[in-house]
Amino acid sequence: MAIDKIQSESINLADNFAFTGTVSGASSPMTPAFNVYISSGYTVSDNTLTKVQFNTEILDTDSKFDVSNYRFTPTIAGKYFFIMTLYSDAGAEGIVNNIQSLIYKNGSAITGARAILDLRNNPGVSACATVSTIATLDTDDYIEFYGKVDVTSGTIYHKDESHAVGYKIIT
Repeated sequence: MAIDKIQSESINLADNFAFTGTVSGASSPMTPAFNVYISSGYTVSDNTLTKVQFNTEILDTDSKFDVSNYRFTPTIAGKYFFIMTLYSDAGAEGIVNNIQSLIYKNGSAITGARAILDLRNNPGVSACATVSTIATLDTDDYIEFYGKVDVTSGTIYHKDESHAVGYKIIT
């Protein structure tokens, strides 16, 4: 039975329908998508903004995350959701005063894509900060992840618990 006109008060959405032609407005797959993490801790400079070295992939649907340059280039325009958690440990001798997580687009921080955990009045030996954002990307835009940790002394390193996820939510 062909449907010439759908009236919202007479359609039963529990029924099955066979459509021919094109259905517009339907959601596209949420790809490209990636999930990356730091496979082993590494030392960073104290209180210095540093690109996070996400070098291990759990998921990379379209091979768009570059684990050598630690960046995502979608090659498909659209709106994307990103989230990053950055974990740092001051080591046995030090304490963490604060930690920051930032998401960058084309070499500049995205407005509002910064998370700061400030522990100056109650410092600890480790801390994490999580940030998320939605960004509109063209085919040649790129996303990078940055962090900054302020400690009193000791080794500063990002551990395996640090990770980032991104995926297309709409064209």
